[in-house]
Amino acid sequence: MPTHDARPAAPSFLRSLGRRKSVEQAIATSHDETRSLKRNLTAWDLAVLGVSVAVGAGIFSVGATAAAHHAGPAVIVSFVIAAVVCGLAIMCYAEFASTLPIAGSAYTFSYATFGEGVAWFIGWDLILEMLLAAAVIAKFWGVYLGDAFGLFGIGLPTRVDVGPLTLDWAPVLIVAVFTALLVLGTKLSTRVNSVLTILKVGITLFVIVAGFFYVKAENYTPFVPPSQSKDGASGLHQPLVAFLTGQEPSMYGALGILSGAALVFFAFIGFDVVATTAEEARDPQRTIPRGVLGGLALVTVLYVLVTVVVTGMVPYTELAVSESPSLTTAFVLVGAGWAGKVISLGILVGLTSVVMVLLLGLARVVFAMSRDGLLPRGLSVTHARFRTPVALQVGLGVVVAAIAGLADVGFLEEMINIGTLSAFILVCFGVPLLRRSRPDLERGFKVPWSPVLPVLAGLACIWLTTNLTVLTWLRFLAWIVVGAVVYLSYSRRHSLLAAPGGGHPDEAAS
Repeated sequence: MPTHDARPAAPSFLRSLGRRKSVEQAIATSHDETRSLKRNLTAWDLAVLGVSVAVGAGIFSVGATAAAHHAGPAVIVSFVIAAVVCGLAIMCYAEFASTLPIAGSAYTFSYATFGEGVAWFIGWDLILEMLLAAAVIAKFWGVYLGDAFGLFGIGLPTRVDVGPLTLDWAPVLIVAVFTALLVLGTKLSTRVNSVLTILKVGITLFVIVAGFFYVKAENYTPFVPPSQSKDGASGLHQPLVAFLTGQEPSMYGALGILSGAALVFFAFIGFDVVATTAEEARDPQRTIPRGVLGGLALVTVLYVLVTVVVTGMVPYTELAVSESPSLTTAFVLVGAGWAGKVISLGILVGLTSVVMVLLLGLARVVFAMSRDGLLPRGLSVTHARFRTPVALQVGLGVVVAAIAGLADVGFLEEMINIGTLSAFILVCFGVPLLRRSRPDLERGFKVPWSPVLPVLAGLACIWLTTNLTVLTWLRFLAWIVVGAVVYLSYSRRHSLLAAPGGGHPDEAAS
C-alpha cells in the first residue's frame, strides 16, 4: 500500500537517487539512544584533531617531493594555493557542521541538499579516502619505525613470515592500539592525541629553526623553473588536464605549480575528518568553526615554513636526483646528518596520531551511513557505557590492519586526494543550495559573500582534481562503479527513507 505521500515501498532507481533527508530527520536520528554519540569535544580538541592528521610524515616529505618533481622553489606558491582552496572549502564545512551538527561530514550535508544518490557516492568516496589514508599512514609508520630502529642501533625486524605471507607487524600494532583507545571513548583518545600533537609540533619547530641556519638565498633562483619534459613519464602518469589538452608530460613552470598544489593538498585532508566528529562536539555552532579554522591556520604556517627551509637549504635540482626527496635529504646534503634522528622521531610521533584520527573519521562516516540504513544498521549500534560503535570500530580496525600489514598501498596515495576533493566540491556547492531551500535554519557560522565564495571554492577544487593523474582518475572511476553496484543491490532498498516510516528509525527495518 502506498504511504500518505504516495511514496512506494520499493522506489524506482531515479526516485531513490533524488530523495532527500530533511535537517529535522537527520537531527532526529542522532537522538536514538542506541545509536548516539557523546558530546564532549571542545574547540581545542577539534583544532588538535585537525593539526594532528595534517602534521604527519608529509610535513617532512611532501614539500620536498613537490619541489623536486613539480614546482621547484615555487612549491611555496603551491602550498599557498592549496591552503587557500582548503580554507574556502573548510568555511563551507564549518557552516554546514554548525547547522547540521551530526556525524558523517560531507555525506550528511549532501543528504540534506543533493539527495540520497549524491550522499551515497560521497560517503562511498569518504570511505575510500579514510580507509586508504589510514592504511597508507599505518604502513609508513611501520617503515619509519624500522628506520628508527636502524638509526638507533636496534636490530629488530618489523617484517615476519606468516605461512606464505609476509606480515608487517608494526602497522598492525599501531592500528590495534588506537582502535582500542577509540573503543574506550573519543575524549580519552583526544587526550592522548593532544600530547602527541604538542610533541610533534615542537619537533617540527625545532627542525625549522635548525634548517634556517643552512638557507642560502641563491637556492630560490629560479623561483619558477622553466617547464621541461618529464622523461619516462607515460600519459597515464600526467595530470588529467595535460592529457585532455594533448600536452606532453612535463614538470615545473606554471603547470608544475598547479600540479604541485594538487599533490600537496594531501597535507590538508585532516580538516574534513574533523567535521565527521560534529555529533561529539560541545556547543558545535561555536566550537566547530573555531576548531577547524584555527587548526588550518597553524598547519598552513608550519607547512610553508618547512617548504621555505627545504628549498632554501639545497637547490631543487639536487632534491630531484634523490630517490625519495625529503627534509632529511636536505639536511644530509648540507652535512647535518644528525637531523635524521630528530626528524625520524618527529615522523614517528607525527604518524602515530594521524592513524588515530583517520580511524576515528572512517568509523564516523560508516556509522552515519549505517544509521541511515545505506549500510547494515547493526553497525551503528553504540555501547551503553562507552557511547562508541564498538563492533564497527573493531571491524574497521581489523580491515585497516590487514591492508597495512599485508599489502603494498603506497601507490594509492593520490586516491586519497581525489576522494577529499570530491567531498569538498559538493560541500562548497551545497552551502548556497541549503541557504536557498532552508533560510530559516540557525547557522552558527556563515560563509561570507555567498554564493560567490562557495561557488569559487567548488570550482577551485574541481580544477585541482584535473591536475591529478589520469591513472588516479581511472582508479577513482572503478571505485565509483563498485559503489554503484553496492547501492543498487543493497542500499537503496534498505535506506530508512525507503521504509514506510519515511526516515523514522523506529519504523524502519533493521
